[in-house]
Amino acid sequence: MANIKEIRNDLLSDSYFEIEHDSGLKVLVYPKPGYSTTYAIFGTNYGSIDTVVKKVGEEGYTIPEGTAHFLEHKLFESEELDAFERFAKTGASANAYTSFDRTCYLFSCSSNFKENLEILIDFVQHPFFTEKTVQKEQGIIGQEIRMYQDEPSWQVMFNLLRLLYSKHPVRIDIAGTIESIAEISAETLYDCYNNFYSLPNMVLAVAGNTTVDEVLDVVSKTLEVKEPIKVERADFGEPMEVSTNYYEEKLSVTIPMFTLGYKEKTESPLTLKDKILTSILAEYIVGDSSALYESLFNEELINNSFGFEYFTGPGYRATMFAGESKDPKKVMEKINAEVLRIRKDGINEIEFERIRRKHYGRAIMGYNDVDGLANELVSSEFEGYHMFDEIEIYQTITLEEAEERLKDQFLPEYSALSVVLPKEEN
Repeated sequence: MANIKEIRNDLLSDSYFEIEHDSGLKVLVYPKPGYSTTYAIFGTNYGSIDTVVKKVGEEGYTIPEGTAHFLEHKLFESEELDAFERFAKTGASANAYTSFDRTCYLFSCSSNFKENLEILIDFVQHPFFTEKTVQKEQGIIGQEIRMYQDEPSWQVMFNLLRLLYSKHPVRIDIAGTIESIAEISAETLYDCYNNFYSLPNMVLAVAGNTTVDEVLDVVSKTLEVKEPIKVERADFGEPMEVSTNYYEEKLSVTIPMFTLGYKEKTESPLTLKDKILTSILAEYIVGDSSALYESLFNEELINNSFGFEYFTGPGYRATMFAGESKDPKKVMEKINAEVLRIRKDGINEIEFERIRRKHYGRAIMGYNDVDGLANELVSSEFEGYHMFDEIEIYQTITLEEAEERLKDQFLPEYSALSVVLPKEEN
């Protein structure tokens, strides 16, 4: 049995369905009749930052860094065919990913949807780990870690995170370290699986050429109901101050690379409106149609690689600007000066409206992409909002709200700059 609720948006003339399954699993279905493909994600609210196993009301204990990513790799295996081999027989394209705050298993297909959904739900519910296979994986992931240690774009970002954060595990590579993964055992993996892969901590999201009845038919047949476990995330006591405000490393690059980050307070809950406003502000300050962007580009302080993102999750928030530059410190100086100027002079209403409309249009177009829809359904569930909320926010946000949001954004005293410089020639 399940409780089904339709979430409708009249502007789009579209609906998706929120299903409270008796097992405790949230199932989200966005039917797109006439589409050729269907995309499904089975995800758990557990990622690389979850280095403490903590049940509600109990003391937590630490697990090795990189365990979530390691577990993702191993879950595809079984005593017989691994999940990739099973999907290959049905013609589906399957994958998985571990981020800082979640682990997701997914497939897309143009046929055999119900069979593929059975495979997805089945293999995620049946872990199979042995000490021998764990030891083999330690070597494979160890090679992956070493490879990323020489990847400039990866290093410049994680160097920044280590500048911004002194205690929060967001500062640690998602795959962990060579030392930490050496501590992972089959018992560790089973322990973490049993804790974090509890159905109330998970979500199944499907978008594309399917129906609620099709999805529920497979769920009812395949899902194994177990005693639910309620888990919570640990508080790492991250201070507001950055640990250091500058770090540079020399790697194989021809032009210096940089990532500039502005740390943000996390005491109050982060709303979807906050995220949208910050993204609009970042584009207003140095988007590719801004006066600052034109100035930086003309002075050859940035090139087409320049971009930005609002980087958020449980216990961490930062706006990041990244790219290539002959003088990264000058870029930081000019961004700081522009933020001060905007705070003093105010936001231009015409330009704010242009950017709002641009983001709004991009959001509307996103509802035609089944991959994006399924991923957004997962994000909305784990972050506590309904997917159509963004449409209403884009319609109603104001310049005054943006100016208020700017007051505690992009503060130089909570910023840091990570730089990768070219290696010196011998």
